[in-house]
Amino acid sequence: MITINSVWFSGKNICVKMSDGKIIETPIQLYPNLRKGTAEQINNYEIKGGGKWIHWEELDEDLSAEGFLQMN
Repeated sequence: MITINSVWFSGKNICVKMSDGKIIETPIQLYPNLRKGTAEQINNYEIKGGGKWIHWEELDEDLSAEGFLQMN
């Protein structure tokens, strides 16, 4: 199973590095809850489930490794 190793933000994009080394970059604008967040809120996330998803408590948003892989 491919999981999320790390997360960072580049301009208006969210970037994830997967356990297979692949880097996936997608616009934050695709996610309504993230789009409404401040920079501080967007940077306040946790990688959960052993890398299966990213969780933003304050913004009530979860993005899965599987979802990122389907986008690429």
